[in-house]
Amino acid sequence: MIFSLLPDRLTGGVRMLLIASTAMGSIGPAHADTIPPPDIETQNRTTVRAAFEKWRAGGNIFAELLAPDVVWTIHGSAPVAGTYRGVEDFVERASAPLISRLATPLVPRVHHIWADGDTVIVRFDGSATTTSGAPYRNKFVWIFLMKNGAVVEAEAFLDLAAYHAVVDNNEPRSQ
Repeated sequence: MIFSLLPDRLTGGVRMLLIASTAMGSIGPAHADTIPPPDIETQNRTTVRAAFEKWRAGGNIFAELLAPDVVWTIHGSAPVAGTYRGVEDFVERASAPLISRLATPLVPRVHHIWADGDTVIVRFDGSATTTSGAPYRNKFVWIFLMKNGAVVEAEAFLDLAAYHAVVDNNEPRSQ
């Protein structure tokens, strides 16, 4: 064996170095194709976090984050559940019926943002005051598919009974 030719004092150290470098060399290539570049996840998480911070400060999250041709699905069995195609369709048929019945802006409180490649998941609470003065509180999970810094597909999970209680029991704000 080659180790028997090396002086005794170097044999242990050289052997460990060879073993470690061989092991490290075999680990990298085996997983290179399965691990997404961390910069994509960081970039997507940062983009979503910044949009939520702007929303919390009074900005429009949909204008900030959604691609114009986004496909947004609200899961559930209530009338608002379904798939909306494009920002305008989503805002007009799903967002506006709720927002128009709120006297104060819906303010998000983000609990966590997860990112895995182009998928970003946000868990947050939202609260506001309705036009009748009652509180509105809801819990949300939104799952985004990101492309070039914008949401191209979204899935929303929320308490649709709370949504419909606001829509059914409050008058829209006067424009």
